[in-house]
Amino acid sequence: MEGNKKVIFSGIKPSGDLTLGNYLGAIKNWVKLQEEYECYFCVMDLHAITVKQEPKDLRRRSLELLAIYLASGIDPEKNTIFIQSHVPAHSEAGWMLTCSTYMGELSRMTQYKDKSKNSGESISAGLFNYPVLMAADILLYQTDLVPVGKDQLQHLEIARDIGERFNRIYSDTFVIPEAYVPKSGAKIMDMQDPTKKMSKSEENINGYILIMDPPEVIRKKVNRAVTDSLGEVKYNEEQLGVKNLMTILMTITGMSIKEIEEKYEGLGYAQFKNDVAEAIVSELEPIQVKIKGYTGNKAYLEEIYKKGSEKANYVANKTLRKMQKKIGFIPR
Repeated sequence: MEGNKKVIFSGIKPSGDLTLGNYLGAIKNWVKLQEEYECYFCVMDLHAITVKQEPKDLRRRSLELLAIYLASGIDPEKNTIFIQSHVPAHSEAGWMLTCSTYMGELSRMTQYKDKSKNSGESISAGLFNYPVLMAADILLYQTDLVPVGKDQLQHLEIARDIGERFNRIYSDTFVIPEAYVPKSGAKIMDMQDPTKKMSKSEENINGYILIMDPPEVIRKKVNRAVTDSLGEVKYNEEQLGVKNLMTILMTITGMSIKEIEEKYEGLGYAQFKNDVAEAIVSELEPIQVKIKGYTGNKAYLEEIYKKGSEKANYVANKTLRKMQKKIGFIPR
């Protein structure tokens, strides 16, 4: 590793249009990591197909996600940016690790339990197994740190368990990763139901802001965001709607809770909402322009993902060969 920097691995599924929550909760933080760490940022297309995707939409969204990474400031010279399915080691390592992972530990995963409630017997084996693929993603790069929100800690825990078990059975093969919880990590909530995380899968379109939403749509959605009848801009658990809008403003502007509370003292919500909307617009507009520029230049995106997959393949295959040898496969 260059200069012995610690390794960070992260990625996003191209299974839906990205929200402000994805941007402020993950991507904006990744940009800060690239100076200090050796970073691998992945377009997780293998994870996306645990739920049926329209092929042309999956292709479009995979390229758009790559463009979002670049437009947000992730530098392809400093980081390895690649498409997961372009590195076959992910699928191969995933299978090898599946064979030493237990049904019991996978069936305890919260996400699986939530999804199987609705699907019953017809839930895909991919959804059941996908924590093992995620473990392979992380372990292949000898990852030291994985940026996670609190809701993803369970997936990292099982990745650690799977890696430790392999090390125990076959001798030390993997670095066991730690969670990296960013100091400024923001969990952005739904703007119509602030008890839930902002998600594109919610039915009420006013609950989420998409990275590609035009300014007038952003203003309308912020204006419709639920608040309360107290009329005070305060950061507390009794005013979840206001707290969420404050979190957005803090994450974008760098203002503190105290500064925001003082600025809007006695002003009610109209001016506050207006300023939140303008902060979001001024953050996203330049990114949207760059995204359109990148998605219009397929040749450049291809150059980036080919170069990224070369480096990712080289690193992942070194780990994969170790795994194959230890398991007892005849070298190719």
